[in-house]
Amino acid sequence: MKLPKEIHNGILIFLGIGVYFLLMSVLGLSHLFYLRLLNVVFIFYGVNKTIKMNLAEGETNPVSNAVSAMATSVVGVALSVLGLLIYSYARGGDAYVKTLSATFMFGGNPSVPTYCICLLFEGIASSVIVTMLLMLFWNNKYAAD
Repeated sequence: MKLPKEIHNGILIFLGIGVYFLLMSVLGLSHLFYLRLLNVVFIFYGVNKTIKMNLAEGETNPVSNAVSAMATSVVGVALSVLGLLIYSYARGGDAYVKTLSATFMFGGNPSVPTYCICLLFEGIASSVIVTMLLMLFWNNKYAAD
């Protein structure tokens, strides 16, 4: 059974983000919040790959390409947040999230579910932005009426 390109590229986004954050943790760089922001590179890669695959298949409808690109990024973000949820509980649950929130944008003492829900919303917002930016970039590839 062949996976749809949106799920396949979403899994690639998830794997890229997962390996990136694990590597940052191993190298002791996880406290540098600006390095955490570079995970958007993996979302750009997966979404761009989906759009390029659609264009190679002859799909030039911007709406269907935007839906496909958005689905790719949402799959990647959702899997990444699910991976963070599992990893957080494996590393100590709320105590682990407190170490994350001390160096990130959260104040107070968020729980693991609260932290993951906030990151899910942030990830979906970044997915919309990445999709729109790449759709504008690839706009000249569509047939003009």
